[in-house]
Amino acid sequence: NRYLRSILHNNDCEITFTKIDGSVRTMPCTLREEAMPQRDAAEFHKTRVYKPETLSVFCLDKNEWRSFRVMNVTDIKIL
Repeated sequence: NRYLRSILHNNDCEITFTKIDGSVRTMPCTLREEAMPQRDAAEFHKTRVYKPETLSVFCLDKNEWRSFRVMNVTDIKIL
């Protein structure tokens, strides 16, 4: 989780993972504040409930926050 979080703080990535329903999703996402709209960058610093099994990221194709289970990640590609 720390490794993935570190990559996303420094890069835009394509994360491929298996969703809860069993389908596969490839999601362009990031944790770089510069890549988020200003309001979302401000939201990034607010306290969230910590769940070590999931990671919340800013989804670049939907321009919204999304999350996925870290254990379900099958591929990471730096864009």
